Amino acid sequence: MKLIVGTRGSALALAQTDSIISLVLDKFPDLEIEKKIIKTKGDKILDKSLDKIGDKGLFVSEIERELLEGTIDFAVHSLKDMPTKISPGLKLAQTPERQDPRDVLVINPKHQLRPEDIMDWLRSSQGLKIGTGSKRRTSQLKRINESIQPMMIRGNIGTRLEKLVSQDLDAIVLAAAGINRLGMDGLNLYHFSYEEMIPACGQGALAIEVRSNDENTDRIFDFLADDQACMEIEAERTFLEVINGGCHVPVGATVKKVGNKWVLMGMYGREDCSSIVYGQLDFEPSLGGAKKVGQDLASYLIKSLEDRDK
Repeated sequence: MKLIVGTRGSALALAQTDSIISLVLDKFPDLEIEKKIIKTKGDKILDKSLDKIGDKGLFVSEIERELLEGTIDFAVHSLKDMPTKISPGLKLAQTPERQDPRDVLVINPKHQLRPEDIMDWLRSSQGLKIGTGSKRRTSQLKRINESIQPMMIRGNIGTRLEKLVSQDLDAIVLAAAGINRLGMDGLNLYHFSYEEMIPACGQGALAIEVRSNDENTDRIFDFLADDQACMEIEAERTFLEVINGGCHVPVGATVKKVGNKWVLMGMYGREDCSSIVYGQLDFEPSLGGAKKVGQDLASYLIKSLEDRDK
C-alpha cells in the first residue's frame, strides 16, 4: 500500500514529516510513503507580517486543497498553524507526543553573554532590536522591557538565523521545538518560562490531517496518540476558538503541570498590543475538563479585557 503525504518544503517541515513517516514505517513496514512538497501562501509572501497577509490557514490551505482533491492521502503540519475550524471534509488524527512548547531567545553571537545573565540583559538594556513577526511575542517582550524594538522578521529558521547577524539584530525569538527538531547546536539560547512568555496555542505539537471519510488512513495513526498531548491541545485550541484569535491579535495559551495540578495559562490582547490580560485556571486532567477550562479561561480573559478598556 502506498500513501502520499503533503508537506511544506522547509527544513523544519520536512524534518517533522520525516519523523512521522519513520514512526509509521516502523509500525507498518509494508507501507510505502512518498512525500509531496506543496508551497503555501505563507511560504511565498515573506516581506509582510502574518497579520498583513491573512489569518490562520496561511500555511495549510494549499495543502488542504490537495488533500480534498485526493492528490495526497494525509498531511503533516505544525499544529499552531491550523485554524480552529478544520475545513469541511477533513479532520485531524490524534495528536502525537509533543515537543517542548516554549519560546526561546537566540542571542546574536556579538553579545558574549552567559545563559544565566541573559534575562537581566533583556530586562535592563535600552533599545534592544529583537526579531519577531508575532504580535503575541512582541507584546510579551514589551512587557519584559518597554524599550525593546521589535523588528519584523519572517522566513524559515535558517533564514531567521542568517538575518540575526546580517541585519545586526540583538536577538530573535523562535520556537524551541523547531530548534530541537532540527538538532541545532552552538546557539546561545534562553528558554522563556511560561510566566515570562506564554507560547502559541498548540506550539510544539504536530497535526496529522486526513480526509473525514478515509477511516483506513486515519486508523494508521491511532498508535501515535499521546494522551497528555491530546488533553493539552484540547484545552489550548478550545481557548483559541472561543477567543476567536488568529494572527491579528496577541493570543496564546499553554497547559502546565504544577505539583499535582493541571493549569491552563493564557494571554489575550488588543490588536495594537496596547492592552494585554493574563489568567490561569486549574482543571481536571481529562478531555472534558480540558475543553471546559479552555472555554472558561477564554471567557474570563475576554471579560477582563473589556473591563480594562472601560
